[in-house]
Amino acid sequence: MQLHDLKQRTIRGGLAKLLGQVANFALRLGFIVTLARFLDAADFGLVAMVTAVTGIFPIFASAGLSSAAVQQEHVTDAQISGLFWLNILVGAVLGILSVVIAPILCYFYQEPRLFWIMVAMSAGFVISAAGVQHNALLQRHLRYDELTAIEVLSQLLGIGVGITMAIDGFAYWALVGWTIVVQATGTVLVWLTAAWIPSRPRRRAGIRPLLRFGGTITLNILVVYIAYNFEKVLLGRFWGADALGVYGRAYQLVNLPVDNLNSAVGGVAFSALSRIQNDRTRLKSYFINGYSLLISMTIPFALYVIIFADDLVMVVLGPKWTEAAPILRLLAPIIFVFGIINPLGWLLYSIGLQGRSLRIAIVIAPIVITAYVIGLPYGPRGVALAYSVAMTLWMVPHLVWCTHNTIVSLQDLLRSMFRPCAASIIAAAGTFGLVYYFGQPSSALVRLIAGGGVMMPGYLFLLLFVFGQITFYRKLVGELKGGPSEIPDWPLVADAESVRQ
Repeated sequence: MQLHDLKQRTIRGGLAKLLGQVANFALRLGFIVTLARFLDAADFGLVAMVTAVTGIFPIFASAGLSSAAVQQEHVTDAQISGLFWLNILVGAVLGILSVVIAPILCYFYQEPRLFWIMVAMSAGFVISAAGVQHNALLQRHLRYDELTAIEVLSQLLGIGVGITMAIDGFAYWALVGWTIVVQATGTVLVWLTAAWIPSRPRRRAGIRPLLRFGGTITLNILVVYIAYNFEKVLLGRFWGADALGVYGRAYQLVNLPVDNLNSAVGGVAFSALSRIQNDRTRLKSYFINGYSLLISMTIPFALYVIIFADDLVMVVLGPKWTEAAPILRLLAPIIFVFGIINPLGWLLYSIGLQGRSLRIAIVIAPIVITAYVIGLPYGPRGVALAYSVAMTLWMVPHLVWCTHNTIVSLQDLLRSMFRPCAASIIAAAGTFGLVYYFGQPSSALVRLIAGGGVMMPGYLFLLLFVFGQITFYRKLVGELKGGPSEIPDWPLVADAESVRQ
């Protein structure tokens, strides 16, 4: 078997994933900018009413089995095939269930238009389920350059269809069309790229250990999803589609960079950490480096959003969405909190502590749901404020619990955070002072560009030179030019005999 440098491939995979997420971020931001000019808040709110409920279903369609296939040191073709057919079965059941509960959803929200939205989106569960294991095989082999190309191409086609439908007056159906096209394109492309055909299902394929791992992750994701999306159900039910549409656009502006950054670094990090789960020294080094990289990108963006929330809404969404600006500012601390706590999931999953992650999720859920209920009488702004306060207060207990009796200590995390935090705060304070001392340009776009032009160079100078992070990034770039080492590949799919050995 050919030998490759795991660190080099991880960094290159991460770079490819990061560039892809930058492209995806730009595409989705452009999509939001365009559709915000053609659709009303109620159009976004209608789709959000459906996805707040049906967003749970894809969790079951993948059933955590993608992560299970990546985390295991050896998997056989029979195991992967067994997982594939299980994904298909679950996806079909969820598609049927969507159609069955559509009338109930219409009654709950008192909104009959939701029925056909629900029916149309039910097909996506089977479509997505068909590509879960092919995607996992590509992740397992660290083929993130190809996965990135697939994601970008899928978004391009979906956005093209969505914008065309919006211009032609299809209203909220433009969002539905975009979703289905992205799902279908992604599944077709991962099949073609992985070049793997599932065999017929077998009774004794040995998938029980994978089901245990995947089941725990599925339950974890389910609890987290309910916790982080229940406010949309409450807002839709008690404040209506317009209020939910405004809140949803602000939430999307917050969540989009978080999701893109976590996806860019997290997917590659989980694959790489799983590969070296028995090498404690290397595992700690890889995790801390990845954690530092993500923190350094997340924290300055959170502060930038807080300072320029009004201008971001004006430029991205347009003047009819001004009500979203204060909600965006109140939600901005979530970027900071998630940037700090989300990466701990890579560590827990890769070393087999998915049970602890589940217990943490079970504690988080009632905390944030209680916060939503407290803020609900005050509308979207009250919910946003309560959500941010609850997650900020939870941050330190989360870090302590995640790192307890692991190779990574709380002190390791705090050391990783200190320099990016200090550099971000100083740069943001300086930017805020300069903007308000010299006066603000009349154009929102000019304010955004000028603010970023001051804050980001200042942040980079402080981080790299004042706080001495230049050495870290030089080593990171140097790894891209490194040679092979003695860390072997995992086989894409192992044969049964090699697993027994």
